[in-house]
Amino acid sequence: MPHAARKLSPRIAATPFVGEASARFFNRDLSWLEFNRRVLAQAGDAALPLLERVRFLGIFTSNLDEFFMKRVGLVKRQVHAGLDEVGPDGLTPRLQLHAIREFVGRLQREHADLRSAMLPALVEHGIVMERYADLQPKDRQWADDWYRANVFPALTPLAVNPTHRFPFISNLSENLAILATPPTPVPVTHDPEHEPEPSFARLKFPPSIRQLVRLPGKVGAPERFVLLQDIIRHNLDDLFPGLDIREQVTFRVTRSSGIQKDDLDTANLLQSIEADLKQRRFARAVRLEIEATATPELRRWLADKLSIEPGDIYEQSALASAQALGELADLDRPDLKFKPWKPVVPARLAPALAAGSEKAPAAFFSVIRKQDVLVHHPYESFNASVERFIAAAANDPDVLTIKQTLYRTTPDSPFIESLMRAAESGKQVACLVELRARFDEGRNVRFARQLEKAGVHVAYGVAGLKTHCKTSLVVRKERHGLRCYAHFGTGNYHPKTAQLYTDVGLLTCDPEVTADLVSLFNFLTGMTATQNYSTLLVAPFTMRQKFYALIEREMDLARHGQPARIYAKINSLEDREITERLYAASQAGVRITIICRGFCCLRPGVPGLSENIRVVSVVGRFLEHSRVFHFGAGQEDPLDGDWYIGSADWMYRNLSNRVEVAVPVREREARERLRRIFDVHVADHRNAWDLTSVGECMRRAAPPGAEPASPQALGTFETLMRDALG
Repeated sequence: MPHAARKLSPRIAATPFVGEASARFFNRDLSWLEFNRRVLAQAGDAALPLLERVRFLGIFTSNLDEFFMKRVGLVKRQVHAGLDEVGPDGLTPRLQLHAIREFVGRLQREHADLRSAMLPALVEHGIVMERYADLQPKDRQWADDWYRANVFPALTPLAVNPTHRFPFISNLSENLAILATPPTPVPVTHDPEHEPEPSFARLKFPPSIRQLVRLPGKVGAPERFVLLQDIIRHNLDDLFPGLDIREQVTFRVTRSSGIQKDDLDTANLLQSIEADLKQRRFARAVRLEIEATATPELRRWLADKLSIEPGDIYEQSALASAQALGELADLDRPDLKFKPWKPVVPARLAPALAAGSEKAPAAFFSVIRKQDVLVHHPYESFNASVERFIAAAANDPDVLTIKQTLYRTTPDSPFIESLMRAAESGKQVACLVELRARFDEGRNVRFARQLEKAGVHVAYGVAGLKTHCKTSLVVRKERHGLRCYAHFGTGNYHPKTAQLYTDVGLLTCDPEVTADLVSLFNFLTGMTATQNYSTLLVAPFTMRQKFYALIEREMDLARHGQPARIYAKINSLEDREITERLYAASQAGVRITIICRGFCCLRPGVPGLSENIRVVSVVGRFLEHSRVFHFGAGQEDPLDGDWYIGSADWMYRNLSNRVEVAVPVREREARERLRRIFDVHVADHRNAWDLTSVGECMRRAAPPGAEPASPQALGTFETLMRDALG
């Protein structure tokens, strides 16, 4: 489809993602950094509300933190192990690490430029970031008094000297490095050799106190803020009385998150996870961020104490922290934010939800018996669909059994409450809690113990495999016997992210589908051998082979001159075997469209290799998270082909090392909705980017004459919100 395109900010040069032009794959980590560059570009989009642009600055920072914790630590271990083999992307680990450092440096400079550019815009809208040194005496006195009452008692300066070892620096903590000397009389003749050596002290900024301190002011006057760090730094005399502060700079350390232990003994999994979490806290440092004013001597000293290489030191400022940017974005200024979106109640479910409390559970299941229900979050309410499904099952006296997988959820999860209530009322309730969900391990351990105390049968999955599928099964006693109801989702059972991530889900009582789900849960919680599934695609058993077969079928159709196409909407594409088959399908004439939000190792548009493949990334208000797959099956009308939704991306870990599920979507009305999502993404000229054969992303611009109400002009998110409202 022809369209106008424009490059990313010219301040960031295009970065090649392959070591050689002949490489068949982009480098995964450099491609991910390019995705984060698309996130950063949202902060530079003047068409977005100002505080939403600030929020994207914070998202970029949080993303980068996680990238260093998860990926850079792994690459550095490869380098330290002496691995020097050239990968399929044409890079050795050492070259990859060098490219990462270079790319991150440019991104952080762009981040700094955007922060600086936003400060005057914030002032124009009555939000002023003050420097402590520039405060009027009255305001400075107020800040000092506030500090002594609310901060000073919580601070703990830690000195480093012969009797005090260098303190442990916790992951992502904000710190102040201080060099100080005792005061000495001014000598008659200056003798540098006898000047006292400065001593080092570390001060950790309290993370539980807001980083933006609001200064008092008159109603209607501009809101003025000063950074907590700035106030503390100008009150160090209270912490180090009688000392001369020679140098003070902020710094932060990022530590590796470690490699997940997928082969832990499930008999002792809970205890193993708890032990692993304790070890992670002391993992190796992989990045040191430090203020630009730091002297070379202090940088070298900190790097030595933290075992950090010079290439792992990055300059950063206090206002760049995700916490400070998040607080700024959360200010109560609706005029500077997106208009709040309230998810609509799915039309099919509305009558059931309107029924009286006594009839509500039965009415909910009655709707699903009549026809499968496809829901699209956050455009449609997660609470009124998925949460209500489990709540209805817990409240319905005719429901005998509830089974659910939990990968991530909230501390106050309504699912936990419903499962516990169901178990306490005598229902048989089983829950598979994935303890190895990265960064949520501790929370999931607590959920598991909480559920067990309420009488829920808790399982921890299969040895060697993460359970990543998002499925629920309800068994209900009805007039003609037992009937099973199911929910399959592309996203987690997480009420908060369901307001921010776009996901699709299917509510069904299709007996073939639910029979497969019964077998899957028996495998997850029992001792059954690997099952055969007639409808579901289940990784690591049948999903990969089924995708291979579907791709091969499209190739055969193309060779015989029949309609052949593949649509895939995913978060990431890294699996080499899938990629090679897509290359072969492209060469056979199959038209392939991939909507891939995050990193993509496939090279599209390469003559003789992938000229029939295009890759589009949509980034904006919501985080595109749903996984949808379509194979044409020789049909002119896409609604007559095969459609699936699922939990798995096209990554090796998803297809080979995790329990994942994709479910066929059979109802034509549901297929129409899935096709509409694809059509909007492809037509989008507001939030969409095209990936080129050399790894450069091109941001689309609305073509001249585009209809104001079209996806070309509105983009994906505004279009689908309007669709939801009817």
